[in-house]
Amino acid sequence: MAVEARATPPRQRGIPLVLKTCFDRTVAAVALTLSAPLMLAIGVAIRVSMGRPLLFTQERPGRGGRNFRVLKFRTMRDARGVDGCPLPDGERLTPLGRFLRASSLDELPQFWNVLKGDLSLVGPRPLLPQYLARYDPEQARRHDVLPGITGWSQVNGRNAISWEEKLALDVWYVDHWSLALDAKILLKTASVVLRQSSISNPEHATMPEFRGAGESKP
Repeated sequence: MAVEARATPPRQRGIPLVLKTCFDRTVAAVALTLSAPLMLAIGVAIRVSMGRPLLFTQERPGRGGRNFRVLKFRTMRDARGVDGCPLPDGERLTPLGRFLRASSLDELPQFWNVLKGDLSLVGPRPLLPQYLARYDPEQARRHDVLPGITGWSQVNGRNAISWEEKLALDVWYVDHWSLALDAKILLKTASVVLRQSSISNPEHATMPEFRGAGESKP
């Protein structure tokens, strides 16, 4: 399901967008090269503690609502209840998984998504496809730009804020984007990761499901 395009031209365009794209792919290529030994070690740790698969892959909507397959290191066991449904995140999340999430090391494979052009380093985080039909028209504007590994909502509350606040911050980023803002977000991201802050929602192991406008508070 594609998100309806805006009548006004997007803020990300022209030479600034070209510079953003070149920076994204250069950093992604360097990051993949330098982190290869670390990713190998993480892969071995996941294989020993959880088995296969090593990667978690899932369809996520990108710019314009077009789906792509996002890559992350696996952080949860495939544990199911007697009804055959997956257990809650808090019960499936392993100690290794908690460490990978807290340190954001689980997202290292996403540099491959950046290199492919599915993701940017900075942008609204890619969420689930079923959320597309639940956004109101204002919230849907988060898909006017490429999603990112980190974003404005990530450095302003991450998973500790409500869905309404998170989506409002995403749209604010779309409307105020600049190369300087991206640089600010990247610097703040380093601080957030080092402090390991706002990793989860106060009442959930990760983040509760977004059920739609007006029902987005945890």
